[in-house]
Amino acid sequence: MPLIKNGAEIEDTWSFVADDADLPSSGCVTVPLAKLIDDADGILARNQQIGVRLSPADDPHELTPFLDRIALIEIDFPKYVDGRGYSQAQLLRRRLGYTGELRAVGHVLRDQILYMNRSGFDAYQTSRANLANVLKALEEYSAFYQPAADGQTSVFSRRHAKG
Repeated sequence: MPLIKNGAEIEDTWSFVADDADLPSSGCVTVPLAKLIDDADGILARNQQIGVRLSPADDPHELTPFLDRIALIEIDFPKYVDGRGYSQAQLLRRRLGYTGELRAVGHVLRDQILYMNRSGFDAYQTSRANLANVLKALEEYSAFYQPAADGQTSVFSRRHAKG
């Protein structure tokens, strides 16, 4: 699937390893949170970058002891109506201070991209058919009134700073 990071299409060099699968001997991999917790020492001892995939029911706080060693966190959106991933992203960025790549995977649609971006996501896995629309969505708005986890200064804050 195409991958958009920081507003541009890039090659995805990561592969997902399911709970019941063995880790490959090389390459950057993402694993489910449960797999990381069960074998943290073995997984983190690899010489390759490690990522974690969170499902909607996962608690991001469980990643706290590993955040400085995780290069990528994927948050799964299994269906359009499940918005827990936005809360997970906000929590990771604003409260837990995660600064690595935060990627939305699963049912990622154009209508969600602006909100995902404002929640702290910087990468999106989407279908080839949806690629152009997702890229357009990232450019639609350049100023926001509400503060968010994307690091942009709100219009109110800019006006207040000018005096």
